[in-house]
Amino acid sequence: MRPLIRRRQSHDPAPSRWAYRVQRLWLTPIFRSVLRVGVPAFAVVALGGVYISDPANVQRLQDSVAELRRSIEDRPEFRVNFMSITGASPVLAEEIRATVSPDFPLSSFDLDLEGLRRRVENIRAVSVAEIRIRSGGELAVTVTERRPVLVWQAREGLWLVDAEGERVAPLLARPDLDYLPVIAGDRANEAAAQALALFETAEPLGERLRGLVRMGERRWDVVLTDGIRIQLPETDPAPALDWVLAQDDAQELLDRDILRVDLRDPSRTVLQLTPDALAELRRMRETEILGDHQG
Repeated sequence: MRPLIRRRQSHDPAPSRWAYRVQRLWLTPIFRSVLRVGVPAFAVVALGGVYISDPANVQRLQDSVAELRRSIEDRPEFRVNFMSITGASPVLAEEIRATVSPDFPLSSFDLDLEGLRRRVENIRAVSVAEIRIRSGGELAVTVTERRPVLVWQAREGLWLVDAEGERVAPLLARPDLDYLPVIAGDRANEAAAQALALFETAEPLGERLRGLVRMGERRWDVVLTDGIRIQLPETDPAPALDWVLAQDDAQELLDRDILRVDLRDPSRTVLQLTPDALAELRRMRETEILGDHQG
């Protein structure tokens, strides 16, 4: 009888399905990046977590960071020692210094430049402000100052206003500007642009012009030094004023005994006479009537 001979199972040289997948996974860039970067990073985070789990270690770490920050902030190149102001008049410059007064010297890291800019622009006389730190420890403040062009007689006093009607300063703070043209009336400053155009039209009046009064927040009265008022219409006031000036040039209208030139109704012009002129007119009419009866 033949002895039984076991057949040796042949080994398949091809990898198994799972082995094949593992090998393919090893070859992918993402998996290799995870092993090269992710695993070390995870180990660092884990060790860090273990380290900061001890409150004493956390305190030492915070102290080290604070000391490092102080050492950087206190370096001379980060120190601010003085402030310069450009674009402001002496009066405004003093107001800016009173408003923005850092305790020099200090670190540039302690300065809130945006907050400082807002504080400077909150000053009435400042239109735009720019604040930056320059080399040499300089805090440079550059402003565009509002230029007063009118004096506004408001309920609370006399104010200097710019061409946009923004208040610049009380007139008492700048008495040297009392020569500016005067406007009066509630919210007259809001129509500053129109007022400036009327003052330009009224230039031929010269020193006879006293100012403009805003009536009912709708229209203007031109007031002369002798008390005459030119009541302008709501719409197109400049052409109406120009017409009055033309009549004055041709017929000396404003040299007559009148109190008002009423142009509020564009379709007609009304002249209000002074009491003396009105009495004289009545006397002349009565004389004419008597003459007619006698005739």
